[in-house]
Amino acid sequence: MPDILVVEDKDSMRKMLTQTLSGEGHRVDSAPDGKKALELIRTKSYDLVLTDLKMPDVDGLQVLSGVKSIDSETAVIVMTAFGTIEDAVSAMKRGAADFITKPFDTEHLAVLIGRALENRRLVAENSLLREEIMANHGLENIIGKDEKMLEISSLVQKVAKSDAAVLLQGESGTGKELFAKAIHTLSPRKDRPYIALNCAAIPRELLENELFGSEKGAFTGAHARKMGKFEIAHSGTMFLDEIGDMDVSLQAKLLRVLQEKTFERLGGTKSIEVDVRVIAATNMDLNELIRTKKFREDLYYRLSVFPITIPPLRERIGDVKELAEFFMQKYCREMSKPVKKITKEAMSLLEKYHWPGNVRELENTIERAVILAEGRSVSPEQLAIRLQRTDEIRLREGAGLKEIGAYAQAKAERGAIIRVLKQVRGNKRKASKVLQIDYTTLFDKLKKYDIDKDLNPLE
Repeated sequence: MPDILVVEDKDSMRKMLTQTLSGEGHRVDSAPDGKKALELIRTKSYDLVLTDLKMPDVDGLQVLSGVKSIDSETAVIVMTAFGTIEDAVSAMKRGAADFITKPFDTEHLAVLIGRALENRRLVAENSLLREEIMANHGLENIIGKDEKMLEISSLVQKVAKSDAAVLLQGESGTGKELFAKAIHTLSPRKDRPYIALNCAAIPRELLENELFGSEKGAFTGAHARKMGKFEIAHSGTMFLDEIGDMDVSLQAKLLRVLQEKTFERLGGTKSIEVDVRVIAATNMDLNELIRTKKFREDLYYRLSVFPITIPPLRERIGDVKELAEFFMQKYCREMSKPVKKITKEAMSLLEKYHWPGNVRELENTIERAVILAEGRSVSPEQLAIRLQRTDEIRLREGAGLKEIGAYAQAKAERGAIIRVLKQVRGNKRKASKVLQIDYTTLFDKLKKYDIDKDLNPLE
């Protein structure tokens, strides 16, 4: 039930409006002048204020300004017997929801009040929705206390304030799109469009149409003009995921958009101007693509004004626990299940696993565990993951130098330990001296590389 304040210096008019609005189901307070009205507004929240314009001392425009300074979302309707265009313009400029001239029909007033209250409700809903979007897409949803992640979050906050092109680099599943959304949400463009497009998911002949649109008759099946994603994203942000998969011929057209902020639709001759902030992402080595002539070097420099590399999950294993608990709460809530506890054994398995699919794989693992777990806890059996032995690990396609180095080191260490242990007939103390490592370190590596199972018990 809406709360309404009636501000009117004439007793008969004030009483009539109070009775009429009360009869329509509103809670109504009244004030005989502007001064009393402002006192009431400071002590109570109103959905709508209906105020006379011409009043002694504090007039309706002053009441309007006072209301808006206290609560900008309170709707105000101004009424007067001396209505002029100038008064209406002045009231509307100061934030009035509407303006009505006396004498008026109470049914007409009821329509104005209903419309003003509905607009107020929509504004409140939009505000809540914006807060929800901020919570979902801002840094609040980026989980992790790892030093690298904290540094990246700081970089995101700094670059978000500018219009610089950002290149997000990292393996699949590391959360590149999450960071792209965060940059947009924290930027001055946050209330403008955010358009995302996966360049690897659309065939080359269709991608150009998706990006730049087409004129009627541009190709077979083009029965009407189609707006491209760049047009739709005007004044906002365009996120181009998997930019390394874009055809070289299309890269030239993208470069022009970045340089000149213009393009033509397919089949069109008119240049269209756009103001779009571009964020690109890739899990590929663009420098290698440049070397093999599969990616334009000039486009790379345009896109990588501000490069950010997101580390794989195996390099921030300390964040696994927090991420796992976050996803556990998320999926228990979505599936209307009581929040489950991850057992120590299950958490230990999660923290030892190498996560080739990164955060996305961890999220999928927890979602599956929530589905499978019947009790109040999640055990290793419900995680459906297995620690790989070193000799089972294979380099994924597109592995970087750091990953290749770690793989080569692990293979070499395992081979050296097995060779030395065989030489000293399994004497671990002798082996530690030969390998020039302490006894405890050797035991850790035996466990890490699962070596004991490959040797006959010689001690």
